[in-house]
Amino acid sequence: MTRRALLAAAVAMPMMAGAASAEGLITIIVNDPANPYWFTEGEVAKKTAEELGYTANVAAHRGDTNTESTLVDTAITNQSVALILDPANADGSVGAVQKAVDAGIPVFLVNAEINQEGLAKAQLVSNNAQGAALGAQAWVEAVGDAGNYVELFGAPSDNNAQTRSNGFETVLTQYPDLVKVGQEVANWDRTQGYQKMQSLLQANPDIIGVISGNDEMALGAIAALKEAGKLEQVKVGGFDGSPDAVEAVKAGELQYTVLQPVAVFAEEAVRQADNFIKNGTTGVDTEKQLFDCLLITADNVDNYTGPFVLEQ
Repeated sequence: MTRRALLAAAVAMPMMAGAASAEGLITIIVNDPANPYWFTEGEVAKKTAEELGYTANVAAHRGDTNTESTLVDTAITNQSVALILDPANADGSVGAVQKAVDAGIPVFLVNAEINQEGLAKAQLVSNNAQGAALGAQAWVEAVGDAGNYVELFGAPSDNNAQTRSNGFETVLTQYPDLVKVGQEVANWDRTQGYQKMQSLLQANPDIIGVISGNDEMALGAIAALKEAGKLEQVKVGGFDGSPDAVEAVKAGELQYTVLQPVAVFAEEAVRQADNFIKNGTTGVDTEKQLFDCLLITADNVDNYTGPFVLEQ
């Protein structure tokens, strides 16, 4: 199936009514549904599970491994037939996954990985290195090949943060006159992005660009730049493809955002769980599965047809 067909199917394709013979509870645990990315992840997974005939619950750990562990205990108590989990911590979530597996619940990880293979039946994530390189090249086209810039870094506990930062570096180090003069951790959060951008601006008033590990931090940076009267001189790039970021692209405030196909892999995780429940196999040869990202710019932003869906 083409990427376009997959993206469209995530939201638009009707499910076959005959698939409703399945039964049981699928527990879905996301990070924080206050972020539209994780909200979409949970809603698409829940909708898919219900259309396949399961009941489904969505809960959130908000990046806390203790909360995550408690939610996994609840999934075990409720005799879940599968667990769809966006892990809180690459290392710290291993124990929670192990606990579910020991209880006989197959685990399917989405969006973020754990640093152990062989526990989860599948780990479905965006191709963050590919997406970061895509975004970095668009960022260079926006800011030019010379000048000082800063980076907003995501949550260090999430491998995606370092993978994206490394992907940026792979491209940006090819331009020796582009100099990174500051980097701050803003934990994927808009408020922290705003606060860290204020500090970065005070220390580096001559910057020409901000490259951000996600849209929420980028949107916080935009707010700080507007407040300082510097948004026209400083170009900002994002990552996620959130509805707010798309609106910022339309408004000319954000140069681009890299769309993570969360609507695709959230659905696919549930379909693989359904296949495993029914047939004892996910139907996919590998545990770790990468889904390519797409670039959204002013040129194609009108093809954004729904949350995290871009028609090609």
